[in-house]
Amino acid sequence: MDLPPFLLDQWIEQKNAPDSPIEFDLASSTGPVWTLRELLALSPKDEIQELLDTRVSYTSAAGTPALRAAIAALEEVDADDVQVVTGASEALLILFFLAAESGANVVLPKPGFPANTDLAESLGIAVRYYNLRAANQFRMDPDEIRRLVDRNTRLLLVNSPHNPTGAVVSDDEMQNLHDFCVERGIQFVADQVYHPIYHGTETQSAARLPHATVIGDFSKALCLSGLRVGWMIDRDARRRERYHHARNYFTITGNVFGERLAVLALQHSQAIYARASQVATRNLALLDRLFAQYEGFLHWQRPRGGMTAFPCLEEGGDTRGFCQRLAQRGVLLVPGDCFGEPSHFRLGFAASGDRFPLAIERFAKFLDVESPQHSGTMREITA
Repeated sequence: MDLPPFLLDQWIEQKNAPDSPIEFDLASSTGPVWTLRELLALSPKDEIQELLDTRVSYTSAAGTPALRAAIAALEEVDADDVQVVTGASEALLILFFLAAESGANVVLPKPGFPANTDLAESLGIAVRYYNLRAANQFRMDPDEIRRLVDRNTRLLLVNSPHNPTGAVVSDDEMQNLHDFCVERGIQFVADQVYHPIYHGTETQSAARLPHATVIGDFSKALCLSGLRVGWMIDRDARRRERYHHARNYFTITGNVFGERLAVLALQHSQAIYARASQVATRNLALLDRLFAQYEGFLHWQRPRGGMTAFPCLEEGGDTRGFCQRLAQRGVLLVPGDCFGEPSHFRLGFAASGDRFPLAIERFAKFLDVESPQHSGTMREITA
């Protein structure tokens, strides 16, 4: 069985090439990067000493009791409801693997995380899409979703805040979809790795919903992608047992130091969230000014949550060449064909942190060349 090339990661990996011209990473979907020194500085010295005494051995496939308790406290659930995984990617792999029955289908958002489609199809699962359209502010259509499901639908996936568009599903919409899935016997999966980063109305964690399977991780809102730690919340004991068994086969256990540092991070989660929110808010304001300046050439749908946006060329067309030319000038975006939407591009506005204004200046100079009739001054945008 062969998996197709993962276009998204292949594109982003160019920034790590020895001769890469990339100076500014606006392709990544994470938040401002923390160093180990910065993370440890949040804790008193006695906690650091405890970290040094960590036994370098296997942990439980369910996750250490300390980490499960910390995630449970964050999500306001019982620790028994928590399954630790190797990032949200392992959670999704487990869910698709367990859904792979003869004739099964899954319902996913389009655009969405590209690996979801390829993983599902590689396991023989039919994929059905509900569309998030720019003309509708990337809002989902609950009626469209209801028309897609049938007796062979194994799961419905909702991602909020959504990657790449930044769309947000309201509390009422989430509740209604959850209830619909319960009535139809369909597993309802809420991928909320960007919760609680919002740029307007905030929503509650889907962990409040009694029959939901909730995916979270440390890579997005918690800005610690290198830990490779994520979690699944599920109140169904039988499903949790199946997750545990799958992890026994896939990764056996987690990284003992990653799980220990994850506990430390959750003890200071509010500081981490606050930094991510502050950086994202400040940088989003720059994007508002940038896209106002180039209105008519680029179309801007302001994200309502998360740390990515999904603009497009106003007149359509394929953005790959556009992104390639910008990469040659040192700024990396993601062309929309990585998400099956060629006229769009993904722009991450938090990973570059304090260097973001410099990246926007470079981007604006590039846009002046691409669309001279819309050109303005850097001062108007970055002031």
